[in-house]
Amino acid sequence: MTVGKSENSSSDITGEENDVSSQKAESAAPHEKQGNHQANQHPEHNESPETVSHEEGVSAPGPDSTDSEARGGDAGDQSEDDIETLRAQNVQLRDEFLRAHADAENARKRAQTEISNARRFALEGFAAELLNVRDSLDLARSVDLDGTEGVVERVVEGLELTLKQLDSAFERFAVFEISPEVGDKLDPESHQAMTLAPSTDVAPNHICQVIQKGYRLHDRLLRPARVIVAKAPEGEDGGEKSPSDA
Repeated sequence: MTVGKSENSSSDITGEENDVSSQKAESAAPHEKQGNHQANQHPEHNESPETVSHEEGVSAPGPDSTDSEARGGDAGDQSEDDIETLRAQNVQLRDEFLRAHADAENARKRAQTEISNARRFALEGFAAELLNVRDSLDLARSVDLDGTEGVVERVVEGLELTLKQLDSAFERFAVFEISPEVGDKLDPESHQAMTLAPSTDVAPNHICQVIQKGYRLHDRLLRPARVIVAKAPEGEDGGEKSPSDA
């Protein structure tokens, strides 16, 4: 029958295909064995890219990281040294400041003491010079005027010596006498006009009489000389001028 022949033919085809598959498997087996053998001889080639990259990521730190850590340690030591240096400088500057402050305070106290002593004892030397004048006046007062010849002459002589001592003391301490003469022009900076007096012998606004001498200490006026200033007699032309207008 035709059906039986077709079944036989299909079975034959199936058998041939099975034979071809078995032959291919046998031919591929040696290649697989050879590949496995090569993989066993070189296992490092079988590592996957992910494994290699992971191993590279966790590898030991290189020289760059070591150098950076070393530099960081050196910087830390240097910063500590700088801090210690600044602390030492701060202590030194504070000590110098305290010393300078103490010196300034001592100098201020000494200056105050000197100023106080200068105010209290400024006239010490002048007073010592006047003691001689005082002693001379005491001797003149102790002279017995009764029944003694030449007493007046001796008193006058003692007064002259006393005045010389006083003038010497004034000169030593730069105390100068202001003693204007009759006929000198009025000087408002050194003279004080007490009054006006008509005079035909002295020109107006000039000194016609000295009432009291004046004195200067160096360039400072202690007391002006008190004087009387002449004016033109009444009825004469020229008018009158007050001492302040001179």
